[in-house]
Amino acid sequence: AAPALTPGTAPDTGTIPLPKMLRVRGGHFRMGDLDGSGSDYERPARTVTVAGFAIGKYEVTFDEWDACHRAGGCSNRADDQGWGRGRRPVIGVSWHDAQEYVRWLSRHTGKPYRLPSEAEWEYLARAGTTTRYSWGDGSQWVCASANVFDSSGAREHPEWNWSVPCDDGHARTAPVGSYPPNPWGIHDLHGNVWEWVQDCWHPDYRKAPTTSIAWLEQGQCSKRVNRGGGWGNHPRTMRSASRDADVADGRSDALGFRVARDLPPATAAMPE
Repeated sequence: AAPALTPGTAPDTGTIPLPKMLRVRGGHFRMGDLDGSGSDYERPARTVTVAGFAIGKYEVTFDEWDACHRAGGCSNRADDQGWGRGRRPVIGVSWHDAQEYVRWLSRHTGKPYRLPSEAEWEYLARAGTTTRYSWGDGSQWVCASANVFDSSGAREHPEWNWSVPCDDGHARTAPVGSYPPNPWGIHDLHGNVWEWVQDCWHPDYRKAPTTSIAWLEQGQCSKRVNRGGGWGNHPRTMRSASRDADVADGRSDALGFRVARDLPPATAAMPE
């Protein structure tokens, strides 16, 4: 199959740091627990049709967030816990904070930025695969591929008992792009920080849309979905199908996000 990303997509330019975007061609995929290793949250699996869109190659960084804060578009400065800012993924941001950022970014660039939908997020994480992770089914390779709760993290938090016996080189968050990209050229979909998406929380996929729109109807919208697992989590939370949710105004040292952007209809057309 043809790759879903247009290679060589130019980054957004400007006088302030902006997310580097990649164009994603539409397609179809099976969403949810495909092998019985997941939870009821991930069932029933279904086929979803995805329209073309653009996605951040990396999670939003502190550099990018701080530009919004300095400009007055983001009210929360975001606490880096003393770990450093720069190219680390922004943490300590709520779903509502992320909405402030995409509104500001849209005004600043004149382009329609938003959070990805949950279906779009899983389409990207799978990157054409049907395995638990984009690199396969095994978690034994996780430290070479993602920022997980590893031996270095366990030294920092010996009271946590779910670490994996390998060292990914980062006890906490890692600068974005520290690990190889997935087959479609996108970094850190597995691990580093949980990523807010647009959807309201639903406890399973009964009556879920079969298109890639955000699922907002009949859900618990005081909670919003986040995906991908974080630096303090076990690999099982990093499976492509794994999902969780938090209150929309909640903030933590493991919650961040990446941005998506709508494309003009002519460039978002779905190939056969």
